[in-house]
Amino acid sequence: TLEAALFMPFMRFSARRDLRERLYRAYVTRASAGAIDNGPLVERILALRREKARLLGFATYAGLSLSTKMAPGVDAVDALLERLRAASLPHARRDLADLQALADHVGGGEGQTLRPWDVAYWAERLREERFRFNSEDLRPYFQFPKVLDGLFALTRDLFGVTVEPADGEAPVWHPDVRLFRVCDADGRLLARFYLDPYSRPETKRGGAWMDPFAPRDGCARGGEPRLPVVFLVCNQALPSGGRPSLMSFDEVETLFHEFGHGLQHMLTTVDEPDAAGIANIEWDAVELASQFMENWCYHRETLRRLSAHTETGEPIPDELYRRLAATRVFRAGSDMLRQLFFGRLDMDLHHRYAGPGSDGSADDVKRRVAADTTVMPLLPEDRMLCGFTHVFGGAYAAGYYSYKWAEVLSADAFAAFEEAGLDDPAAIAGVGRRYRDTILALGGGAHPMDVFRAFRGRDPDPAALLRHAGLQ
Repeated sequence: TLEAALFMPFMRFSARRDLRERLYRAYVTRASAGAIDNGPLVERILALRREKARLLGFATYAGLSLSTKMAPGVDAVDALLERLRAASLPHARRDLADLQALADHVGGGEGQTLRPWDVAYWAERLREERFRFNSEDLRPYFQFPKVLDGLFALTRDLFGVTVEPADGEAPVWHPDVRLFRVCDADGRLLARFYLDPYSRPETKRGGAWMDPFAPRDGCARGGEPRLPVVFLVCNQALPSGGRPSLMSFDEVETLFHEFGHGLQHMLTTVDEPDAAGIANIEWDAVELASQFMENWCYHRETLRRLSAHTETGEPIPDELYRRLAATRVFRAGSDMLRQLFFGRLDMDLHHRYAGPGSDGSADDVKRRVAADTTVMPLLPEDRMLCGFTHVFGGAYAAGYYSYKWAEVLSADAFAAFEEAGLDDPAAIAGVGRRYRDTILALGGGAHPMDVFRAFRGRDPDPAALLRHAGLQ
């Protein structure tokens, strides 16, 4: 089928160029013909959004959307996207040249210019050649209990809180589910969380997520605040053969990501439930705490603490770590540019496009944006807007930029720890306490720009994100 979970692996691994082309052409023309043509619906949705914005006193739908977000306005979003685009475009062009060179060298005599259906396939071949390992080579190092211990140790070092097992203190919905307490350094209980780590395809949807069960509530009965409780849900492989669950590196990152969300909900000091923890944090700031935690997955000492090979017990070796760290910047320009294309397109459609007319159609807007934000031309029949569910079937209308906005925040936050010195425990603890008292404590109780300034002492700067991605 054309489900992304099937489409993307096929494009990366199928050596059949003819089938890749067939699938790619079908993918970019989804829902674009006959009775299921979403093209007219795209125009109708955009028209209704423009009308809604006018009724509510805004010039454009983007203005309406940003009125409840961290970004101060469209100009600030445009400036960020353009700075990232200018930095990414030369790297993306080199990325494509590298793929072409590899295809020319080992491509079996095809001798053809790369087309859109070739990019993912040759990118995977280049990754294999350049780094000489795959995700399965890492899995034996990441035993779930060891990773969990490393995550909790990092949390203690950064934020001065301990995580303790609380199994048996409350009912659980499956034997694999565990309950934990989060306590302050003096032993005071701050929060609880349930952890449901393993896949159960017959009863549990895929993916990973954090959901609040209860927010902090300062007006609860008895004069004591009701403490927050959250669910942390993953879908890792079950333990088998007497061995613990072995995690892919992506699953390690995902666990850190969701735990970051959980920490922001659990360590809040806001007593009003509608603003406590992650409640009502602006859309473009809510991923700050989660993406921040992912940065520690590339920190050498953190990885040593949470890795232990199933056979030898040794942490991940330095050479493998260096290759893993290098993958972080692999094709970073191309990946960045792809997101900037979506973000710019979304903003143009909701701020500069006034409907079909002299400027053409929504599809024409897409092609104009693509001219500046892609290194490979779109196919003439490309109708990706008909399947752009984030914007037309989800919550990202005039908000797709939020992905990059939040990445800037998280990278800049991590840079504060880098500047203090990642090898200085006392300095890290000091910055961690400031992070806890601002980013994690204040939640939706203050504007996120004010919260970020309280932590960082200034406005966010994209420099750290570009540096981490190898684009600066």
